Amino acid sequence: MAKTKTAPPRSAVKAEHTWDLTELFKSDKAWETGYRKLEKLIPGFERFRGQLGSSPEALLACCEYEDAFHRLEDRLGAYAYLKSSEDLGNSTYQGMLSRYIHLATRGEEAMSFIAPEIQAIPKKRMEELLEAPELAPYRFALEKLLRYRPHIRSEEVEQVLAMQGEVAGTAGRIFDQLVDADLKFGEVEDEKGRKVALTHASFRSLLESPERAVRKRAFLQYYAQFEAHENALAAALSSSVLQGIYQARVRNYPSALEAGLFSDRVPTSVYDNLIQTVRDHLDPLFHYLEVRRKALKLRDIRMYDTYVPIVRPKRFETSFEEATEMICEALQPLGSAYCRALHKGLTGRWVDRYENKGKASGAYSYGTFDGPPYILMNYRDDVIDSVFTLAHEAGHSMHSYYSSKHQPYQYHQYTIFVAEVASTFNEILLNRYLMDRADDKRMRAFLINKEIDEIRGTLVRQTMFAEFEKVMHAIAEAGQPLTVETLRREYRKLLEAYFGPKFKIDDCLTLEGLRIPHFYRAFYVYKYATGISAAIALSERVLQGGAAERDAYLGFLKAGGSKYPIDILRDAGVDMEQPGPIVTAMRRLEALVGELEALL
Repeated sequence: MAKTKTAPPRSAVKAEHTWDLTELFKSDKAWETGYRKLEKLIPGFERFRGQLGSSPEALLACCEYEDAFHRLEDRLGAYAYLKSSEDLGNSTYQGMLSRYIHLATRGEEAMSFIAPEIQAIPKKRMEELLEAPELAPYRFALEKLLRYRPHIRSEEVEQVLAMQGEVAGTAGRIFDQLVDADLKFGEVEDEKGRKVALTHASFRSLLESPERAVRKRAFLQYYAQFEAHENALAAALSSSVLQGIYQARVRNYPSALEAGLFSDRVPTSVYDNLIQTVRDHLDPLFHYLEVRRKALKLRDIRMYDTYVPIVRPKRFETSFEEATEMICEALQPLGSAYCRALHKGLTGRWVDRYENKGKASGAYSYGTFDGPPYILMNYRDDVIDSVFTLAHEAGHSMHSYYSSKHQPYQYHQYTIFVAEVASTFNEILLNRYLMDRADDKRMRAFLINKEIDEIRGTLVRQTMFAEFEKVMHAIAEAGQPLTVETLRREYRKLLEAYFGPKFKIDDCLTLEGLRIPHFYRAFYVYKYATGISAAIALSERVLQGGAAERDAYLGFLKAGGSKYPIDILRDAGVDMEQPGPIVTAMRRLEALVGELEALL
């Protein structure tokens, strides 16, 4: 019998296949020196207390000192986190990470007076300070901070709110413990007769089984556990919603939704426009579900039929080096400078490429102002998704690369609202490149189906989630209880609207709204939907346009956090306050579904 392939220990991994962290710190010893230096900076914040409104020079000195602290802090945190990711069982680096977190917390405590003190400066005096040329580099950052003035309460109230911090997250912790620790799903027999432990991770793979009986069994068995705990889950979700409403009211926001959108200065019209535009363009999704039903030769289609591949390509084999060349070729529309920088990073030491024993799973990009935008991968030559994951994380990394190169420290960090745009953009260009070069109809159909499912899962599904959040909060703000019956009824309405009249809804599917972790971080999921819409619209502009459209997109990457995200995207050529980008994305879905049907 063939031996089971196991991951090598970290010590056996070739250096050229790992990231080079010496650009952050030359060694662990150098990190310790940096740690002690940061520790010594903490008492220095005290000299600024009570002085921030005295002169432009005093306020500038505080801003610069805070930035210097955070720049060193960022490097320390990145090094500790990346080293700990190399082997989660390495106690040295786990300890280093814990020490960093403790020191960073001490730093936050030491500088906690800065924002309230700036916000307390009388309006007229603050206007005078902002006019000073010395503060020009920090004007936007200060104006963003001052926007919160109407929502800051008295010192006593703020102290009470701060004391509630840990309690405020109780509902989410109860959910995590219940769903991740207490729910037991048992085992399911797969299509080969093997017993498979049903877990959150295996649930998705079982839904991809070619045998419908396996999919159905896994689906019903999984949801049976949620049904058995539906009252506890509903109580936890209701508590989380009520906590958000309470926080919004205490801070004088008109609604929880407006509180959730405030930091990015996103008007509620963007949220409402997303929901309405997607609802107005759902026919392509209904068409796709019917195409999927026919391709799978089903009498009806249900949720557990929506993940199984309807086209399986021939065996895929692409080395990391080949994937790098493929991605850089696919991204040629962004120009030679972009591709040279990316190629140098991917073939150099930005990427920790392959799995090793104890290494963190999945993939991520981690960029800092003073270091390369590193990428953690667990690349597999025989999995096409590895190529797409590399392109995705490369998008994040190049966003970090450009923003750090073209913005000062205080504006290099982009917001979550735009974070997924660059990564999704890269995946779109890679998929178009592969579709154009597909050597048979089967492979092209597979790639088309992949993009359809990406739009369906990220744009349509996340918009449905966003509408559920809005509905939940509206019911609670009207003083009505969020009971199990209410939550299931409202979720069923959305399932019926977003999946169409021919889609069969199993009653247990109405519990889906009780199992989504993101609902404990309210008004976040809509950003996935707006992000993919912006990425599709921008990719159309770049592919169909010329140098101006390309440069506008590169300008988006360079902008970092120097403006509000809506303004940065508008400069790039997409206005998220209008339905246009979402319409473009839904029309792309329509075209893909039409071509897929023809190929099948």
